[in-house]
Amino acid sequence: MRIVSIFLATFSVTSTHSFSFSGKPLAHSAPIHSSTTLCMKTIAVFGASGLTSSECVYQALKNGDKVIGLTRNPSKLNIPAGSGGDKAGQPLTDENLTVIQGDVTNPADVAKVFEADKVDGVIVGLGGKTSEVGETMLTDGTNNIMDAMKSNGVKRIAVITSIGAGDSKNQAPFFFKILMATAMKKIFNDKNNQEEAVMKSGLEYCIVRPGGLTVDPPTGIINVIDGQAGSITRADVADFCLDAVTMDDFPYIGKTPCISSVGGTGWTKDRSKAARGEME
Repeated sequence: MRIVSIFLATFSVTSTHSFSFSGKPLAHSAPIHSSTTLCMKTIAVFGASGLTSSECVYQALKNGDKVIGLTRNPSKLNIPAGSGGDKAGQPLTDENLTVIQGDVTNPADVAKVFEADKVDGVIVGLGGKTSEVGETMLTDGTNNIMDAMKSNGVKRIAVITSIGAGDSKNQAPFFFKILMATAMKKIFNDKNNQEEAVMKSGLEYCIVRPGGLTVDPPTGIINVIDGQAGSITRADVADFCLDAVTMDDFPYIGKTPCISSVGGTGWTKDRSKAARGEME
């Protein structure tokens, strides 16, 4: 693992609270892997030491891809709890991993990622407290990333936001809507602006809106929800994001899927009643 000293503002993507709601399914039957997935890609992960982003880093490396990760705290990039098993919490190092310490709101720092290697796809998993990172970090940082992508001919991007962002407000549970309008108002303003910027970018984007996030092991059940969302493991969110940036025929490009492990139609098909949020 190489470490380049810069500074990246990053924070956790949404909370670890779990919701238990089912939703109206959207039609989808694609498998999780495809013959159009190319071998050995280089994936840039912004906010690499975050709980969801570290899952993206870890799983990409396990898939045989190269990863360039930006984080303000390289020492916090550890093997994730969900996918890491008994190695969870140990420093995440690999010969195919380059870690850059830097600030996503600084265009010069973001450019370092694209100078490190030819990037094939980008995952943006920024998060944190507005009081610590500012009220526009998500939007400003994502704009810097997209500008650098365009300058380097990179088209594919997955951006992790949250259930309740953009036009998904009614998919959030009632108590979460209250938080969105009060304690989380500033961060959701930033998330909404971030999503709008991505949708206007002209890039091949997928805005991923997970339900309540957990750090449990991956379930392999990733459902696209049209309605109130349930919980989902960060490991499963990472799996979905990696497909979004590695599969050339990924069906949710130019879309804003809400994903959950409860209800909906499975990305990894599971026809059990439990996967549909029903009792066995």
